[in-house]
Amino acid sequence: MILRELRDVLQRGVAGDVVELGCYMGDTSLLLAKELAGTKRGLWLYDSFDGLPEKTIQDLSSAGEAFRAGELKASKSALVRRFMKTGLPRPMVKKAWFADLGPADLPGKIAFAFLDGDYYESIRDSLRLIERKLSPGAVIVVDDYQSEALPGVAKAVDGWLGTGYSKVLKLRVERSLAVVKIEGDGGD
Repeated sequence: MILRELRDVLQRGVAGDVVELGCYMGDTSLLLAKELAGTKRGLWLYDSFDGLPEKTIQDLSSAGEAFRAGELKASKSALVRRFMKTGLPRPMVKKAWFADLGPADLPGKIAFAFLDGDYYESIRDSLRLIERKLSPGAVIVVDDYQSEALPGVAKAVDGWLGTGYSKVLKLRVERSLAVVKIEGDGGD
């Protein structure tokens, strides 16, 4: 489903690069990179690599008890090695908490964003970070939107949409993923 949405963005010629906020060990990143092979688009990956942050009140759920601070810790160097083994172009990889990133850390234009931050603040910070860089026709895919274990994700997306970000054309939910389409056809 993620790749289908990326292919649609590429076919429509939406301007910009691809970003993934919350790449963990790079499984989805490698799929995105393979899809981008042969294009002139960059792949930008962001993660703390320190595991999950502390939960906030928005993230509390009895179904999500297994998710704890520090879980899902990964290694930036292991991610880079995975890319080197594939022969795919090395993406831009930035180690940071999303709240610590600024506009200069992102590409100039974003055509496609995959957000996998698991918690309220991570998704909220990701959306705020990318919103001014989204090209007309861009697509945002947010993981865990309908996850009972991770209720903060939907709260962050719904809150962002409720703040008046006016360029959203439509929100669709499919297989626990939120797909947010931005206004515009995106053709170059």
